[in-house]
Amino acid sequence: MKSYKELTVWQKSVDLSVIIYKITESFPKSELYGLTSQIRRNAVSIPSNIAEGQRRGHKAEYIQFLRISFGSGAELETQLLIAFKVGLLSQRDFNMLSEKLDEIMRMLNKLITVLSKS
Repeated sequence: MKSYKELTVWQKSVDLSVIIYKITESFPKSELYGLTSQIRRNAVSIPSNIAEGQRRGHKAEYIQFLRISFGSGAELETQLLIAFKVGLLSQRDFNMLSEKLDEIMRMLNKLITVLSKS
């Protein structure tokens, strides 16, 4: 593989970030420096760390950056649940985002496992 841009997990995580930016635009301005900022930051962290790790060129570093992406996904999962429970996310949006994030997390886990064994 020549570029992280060819990775489906990177593509899907970029798409998730865009969706999250659009959905959080409707969050109250009082949350701009709270959940909105945290959710956006963790969503963007997933593809960013995939890209940085792949570009570093060393497998051990790549795996570490994939683990950081996985951790950001776990944080995002928690923040989406909190946003749903406090009424900032509808059931529909929460379910849709959770499904997309779950798929990304499974893909990251598989990539980490495959790279760790090779």
